[in-house]
Order: sequence, then C-alpha cells, then structure tokens
Amino acid sequence: MSGAEQEIREVLRDAGAEGWVHAMPLTGATTRVSAPAREAGPAREAWPGSGTEAGEFGPEAGPGREGRSGSETGPGREIGIGADDLVVTASVYKLPLVVALCRAFDAGRIDPRARVRLNPPSCTPGPTGLATFLDPVTVSWRDMAASMIGVSDNTSADVILGEVGLDAVAETLAELGLERTRVVGGTADSHASLVRDTGAATAAEAFAELFDNDAAHTVSAYDPAYASATTPREMTRLLDLIWSDAVASPQQCAFIRRLLSNQVWMHRVRAGFPSRGVHVAGKTGTVGAVRNEVSVVEFEGEVPVAVAVFTLAARADAFLPKVDAAIADCARIAVNDLRSGRL
Repeated sequence: MSGAEQEIREVLRDAGAEGWVHAMPLTGATTRVSAPAREAGPAREAWPGSGTEAGEFGPEAGPGREGRSGSETGPGREIGIGADDLVVTASVYKLPLVVALCRAFDAGRIDPRARVRLNPPSCTPGPTGLATFLDPVTVSWRDMAASMIGVSDNTSADVILGEVGLDAVAETLAELGLERTRVVGGTADSHASLVRDTGAATAAEAFAELFDNDAAHTVSAYDPAYASATTPREMTRLLDLIWSDAVASPQQCAFIRRLLSNQVWMHRVRAGFPSRGVHVAGKTGTVGAVRNEVSVVEFEGEVPVAVAVFTLAARADAFLPKVDAAIADCARIAVNDLRSGRL
C-alpha cells in the first residue's frame, strides 16, 4: 500500500465512513476540462461504430482539441482502495445515462433539439431542477441533459431514461467494456424500493425513516447486489473514454465534458481544489448514507487525473459535511500523488 493510499484510509476512518477509491492519469485525453464545447446536435465527425460520416471539422479539428497530452506520470500509475469492489452508484448512474443519450443523438434516434412538454408535479420528485417546478414546461432533450448533470435533476433523468431505455444503457455499457456496471432503474424506481424497504407510505416518509439514525433499516439502496452499481475503476475508465472522445462522436463527447464541467456542487471533489487554475468536472451521487463523486481534475498545463470516490457513512443524516470533506480530501491526496508536473 502506498503512502497516499494509507492516508486516504485514515481520512475515511476519521470521517466515520467506508470508502472505495480509484484515481489514474488520463494520458490519452484529447482535450482539456476547460475547453469550450460546440453545442450538442447531430454528429458531424465519424467515430468507431457510430454509423456517422466524416464532415466539416476533419480529423484534427475536434471540439476543444489541443493534441494528445504527454505524461510524466508513467504508464499504469494509479491509486486504488477497493477499486474493483461493487459500489452503489446513487445519482452517478446519470453519467452512463447521458453517454447513452448522446449516442442516441449520434445515431439519429433522438433529436437533441426536439422539444418535450413536461408537467413536473406529475414526474419524479426531487430538490433541484425541473423537479422543483410547479407548472408545465417545454424543454429540449439536450437541456434536460444539462439539468440532469448540472444539478442532478431527478425529473429530467427519469424522462431521459424513459426515452433512451434501460436496454440501450446496458448495450452502451457492454460496448464500452464496462462489464460490472449496471443501471437497474431510475430515481423513481429507487424511491419505490425505499418505500417498500422502510414500510413507508410515501418517498418523503421513506427518506425521513432513512435519516433516523435510531431506526435500523436494511435497504436495497445500500446494496450493490440490488441497486444500480459500478466499481471505482470502471467509473474512472468511463471518464477516460469520455476525455478520449471514445464513447460517442467528438462533438457529443465535448458536450458531455461541458455538462460535467458545469456541475454546481462544490462541497465534495471541487472543495479539495480551491485554487485558481484547477479545473474540475464531475458527477455526484447521494442516497441516505451513500455519498459519491466521480470527477476529472486538471491543473493548468498538466495531464488530467480521473478520480472516483464512493462512500458509505456510519450515519444517514441528510447532511454529512464531514464525509463530504473526506471525499474532497481523498481526491486531493490521490490527484496530488499522480500529478505529472507541467508539460
């Protein structure tokens, strides 16, 4: 065990949480976190298996492309603590979902600009995004994706999943070689499971039960054998593929990176890198005692580093700032250990 891995274990222990971590340099990244993305639309560049034709940009003119980064970290360097253990994704499932959506954009099965009319009060509830709206709204698929990733909007996520389909998500994961990652349902399915497991009448009552530390609950939401699940290594691998333009067309990969860069939450991985000149793009996940984030961290002029931190706290309070801070510390320790230095 490396010194960094031992330090991470101590951070998690002090926070009262189990943790699973993987981090690795993205030596094949073709773009920077901060690079501006072209707007999402039908793909104009070919990528393996997309069925699209090369178009106006040409092979070296992909969005945000600055040439492949070199690395001084050396091949195969990584940080891992339980990196191949199955863990609950919580809302991190929205990352493979947005990849499947963007592949559908590429294939022409879904028009990213098509308008969808929603009545949020009749959709999956949640504390952010369209889930908080009271009146009907009309929104495009790509803007729903922005809300799903940027603020982890449950309404947008379940509407997108309903359109894309679980089979398409599973097919995407299989084609990308992410054999241990699975999405078994959306947020509404997770809420229904919590209601059944706690014996509550509503999702709100189920969460109130879940947050009661005096009540012992064994819920499927905490068990990767039943809930949507992945491994820390497969999530850093997915980020690697996104940053290498390998999950969809370069245009759609740039769109995904843009969405991840616009995530609003600053209390986990981003809190570990408060300095200017550090770019962080990621996706959080939270349900009860589960607190997660998968991110790409890039110091200006250096090779990006992908980091995935999954935790299960001893307590299930609605707010666990010590665990959130531990996620930031774990990411900081791992990334700093793997930094390449200026290129």
